[in-house]
Amino acid sequence: MSAPSLVKPESVRVARTAAKPLTFGARLRRDWPLILMCVPAMLLLAVFHYLPALGNVIAFQDYNPFAGDSPLDAFLSSEWIGFGNFQYLFESPSFWEAVRNTLAITAFQLVFYFPVPILLAILLNGIMSPRLRSFVQSVVYLPHFFSWVLVVSLFQMMLGGAGLIAQTARDHGMTAPDFMTDPDTFYFLITSQAIWKDAGWGMIVFLAALVAIDPSLYEASAADGAGRMRRFWHITLPGLRPVIVLLLILRLGDALNVGFEQFYLQREAVGRDAAEVLDTYVYYQGIGVQQWGVGAAAGLFKALVGLLLILGANKIAHRLGEQGIYSKS
Repeated sequence: MSAPSLVKPESVRVARTAAKPLTFGARLRRDWPLILMCVPAMLLLAVFHYLPALGNVIAFQDYNPFAGDSPLDAFLSSEWIGFGNFQYLFESPSFWEAVRNTLAITAFQLVFYFPVPILLAILLNGIMSPRLRSFVQSVVYLPHFFSWVLVVSLFQMMLGGAGLIAQTARDHGMTAPDFMTDPDTFYFLITSQAIWKDAGWGMIVFLAALVAIDPSLYEASAADGAGRMRRFWHITLPGLRPVIVLLLILRLGDALNVGFEQFYLQREAVGRDAAEVLDTYVYYQGIGVQQWGVGAAAGLFKALVGLLLILGANKIAHRLGEQGIYSKS
């Protein structure tokens, strides 16, 4: 009877080696090219996001940028007032009016804007010719690269008091409408501008999700006799559901951030009551009347509410069986 071999089988050695955790130095030697690639992005985040976030401390000061010879002197010389700026905000009717306008615009665009990129992606995915599909996609998302100044100017030339529609109405003896200065139609105006400018760009994400759906599922369902609507309901929508939930969570987190340029450019035309949102409120309070602490407090309030909305929406997504923006630990 031969003695048992002292050499361990290769599979056992490999299994034990794989189970042994790598040290920090080993992981650093293994992943240093990836870490080096991430350094520029980390520097950009640090310089343009994390360092400016330290400026939120002036939300608790009666900040005066002219109190010293440098920003540091101004910060050290400004009086600490605790939550006084927040108290001023919460007692200000104009602040709550800006919050109400912001939430109303967000709710309106969730209903009338958010589904548009999804529908565009589904329609574009149904075009069989790759060349035609590529052409339509390029035309649709091209306006995303236009500035808001150009977008508002184009709408002014079409819908303004001296625009094409108003001139045509006057030529036919009708009253000329001016949609650009009507507060009652302002929500429809800004939503149509957002759709024209950004719906094509948002469509790209949903097109990628549609491409990821296995074509054999459509072939099998067609062979089983499923019509177009059944394939859409049971294959396309479930394939898009994770992306829809993810983007909806991010949009809810941005509920108090509806944009600045678009509303700043049209605020004077339709009036402050209709076009004042939190972004413009922060600008006019912080820079317009130089209440720097109040503007910083409003911005900090907006960020905290956005964080709570993201966390809450993500928790709801977990209960619905979706991963959300991060998975449960």
